[in-house]
Formats: sequence, structure tokens, C-alpha cells
Amino acid sequence: MKTIGVITSGGDSPGMNAAIRAVVRSAIYHGLKVYGIERGYEGLINGDIQEMNVASVSDIIQRGGTILRTARSEDFMTSGGFQRAVDMLANFEIEGLVVIGGDGSLRGALKLSQEGVTIMGLPGTIDNDLGFTDFTIGFDTAVNTVLSSVGNIRDTSSSHGRSTVVEVMGRNCGDIALYAGLAGGAEYILIPEKEVDINALCRKIVQGKNRGKLHSIIIRAEGVEMDSNELASLISQRTGLETKVVVLGYTQRGGSPTARDRLLASKMGYRAVELLKADSASRAIGIRGIQVVDYNMVEAMAMKRSLNTELLELADILSI
Repeated sequence: MKTIGVITSGGDSPGMNAAIRAVVRSAIYHGLKVYGIERGYEGLINGDIQEMNVASVSDIIQRGGTILRTARSEDFMTSGGFQRAVDMLANFEIEGLVVIGGDGSLRGALKLSQEGVTIMGLPGTIDNDLGFTDFTIGFDTAVNTVLSSVGNIRDTSSSHGRSTVVEVMGRNCGDIALYAGLAGGAEYILIPEKEVDINALCRKIVQGKNRGKLHSIIIRAEGVEMDSNELASLISQRTGLETKVVVLGYTQRGGSPTARDRLLASKMGYRAVELLKADSASRAIGIRGIQVVDYNMVEAMAMKRSLNTELLELADILSI
């Protein structure tokens, strides 16, 4: 293998730049030519491809977002657009491609691997919803962003003596809500993996009020069926307490990545280049415990994410 490419696709996540930096510098260290593909699969189709050097990734490890930018691509989902993406890789003689993205991006990468392109898939998403890795690049930063916001919200919530529903991202995975709720001392955590028990929620709020608690923080993952405004209205009706809604939205995707995300991205990016240099078959790269691991792409994308019930039980115990 002599030439590789690196691409970021789908939703951006803090730490993507650290991963790009690791891929580019590791490739150059090992004597490989490396191209950066801009704007995800849409940019690949349109040939937005530039050779990168050591200076291309200077001063980016601390930056959120992605210097390669990203985009959703409907054309990539068509047979014509997909074939042009394959042809464009051939035009630039790119033999191996490092794809940094979430579930949709890596499924697109799996399709490319089935066309003979060697793929190294890195899990770049704040959602932490991929089964082949304990943690994804950007998840830790997103949790810390939520924690910072919850701290600010708590000050106002306690001053006014009210409940606040804080809506966080994560699609159909409740990990951001779970980890931020436990670390932030939330009174209740609502996640899509578990049915909403409105009786238990309201009972906990009333019991807290009777003990003199001045406020309640409820963390709700966006994938929960009950809408945040509907939930707040029900809480107000059934407890008599004023309840507000705060939607954190895209603030969770931005910001300087934490040390953990920078380290994770750097280690995964280096492993990707090591595998490409060794002419490995396509792999998905993750982390188990403290060890960077890699799996067959097909097997990795078939792995299911499971709920950490121990953390959920701990959060419930500590919020009495």
C-alpha cells in the first residue's frame, strides 16, 4: 500500500480533527502518501480531494468539528453516485480509506469495502451507539458539555424552585443522558431503551420536595417517545411544580475535545495506518477497556449496543 485517504462523514464530533491528525502524520511517518477528502462522501463523488502533509494538520488537535468538513450525501445512496465514488478513489490511486463517522457513515464504508476498497472505520460520533466499541470519538466531550450546562441550569432551577427537563442528543442511544445524568446528579434519567414511568418520576419529584429539595433536574434523551414539552406539562399537572424545558441541541457537538477524546482519536488513527501499512483487510477500530481493538467490518457492524443497566441502577439509587 502506497496511497491512502481520510474522510469524515455524517454528523461532526469533537476529536475528529485529532483523528485526522493522527492518520496524516502516521501515514507520512510510514512513507505513505495521504489525501484528505472534503465534505464526506459528497466530496468524494465530486473529487474534492487534496494531498495532505505534516503542516496540513498543524494546530488542530484541540479544535472541535472537522477541518475536512462533512456533509450528508443522497447521491452516494444511488448506484450512479456510489460508482462514481469508487471510480474517484481509483482516479487518485487511493488503495486504503480511513472513514471517521457514525453508524450511517460506516455502513457506507462497508459498501465500499465490498467493492474491493480497503477500509479502516473509526467511530466518530457523540451518540456512542456503535456495538463494536465501548466509547466513540466525541462522546466524552459531549457528556462534559452537558455536565457544564446542567450545572448552570441547576443554579437557576434552585433559585426559582422549579423542575427542569434537559433534552440531550443521542438518537436511539441513551448513553449521553445516562452518563451525564449520573455524573450531574440528575433526579431522573429518561432513555429510549427504557419505557417512561411517569408515576415513578412524579413520585420522586414530590418526595424530594417534601424533604426540602429546591429543584429537580430531569435528563431526557431525544429518542424517548414522550416529547419534552409534553413531559414538562405532565410533571407540572401532576406535581404542581413549575417545569421548564431546555434543549441543548448542537452545543453538544462542538467545543474543544477532552483529553480522553484526543487520546482515543490519536490511538485509533495510528492503529488504522498500522493496519493499512500491513496490507490488512478492512477493519473497524474500537476500544475495549483500555485496549484499542479491531474487528472484521461485517462483524463489527452487526454488533448490537447494549444498555449499561448497572449505571442506570446506580443513578436511580444515588438520586433518592
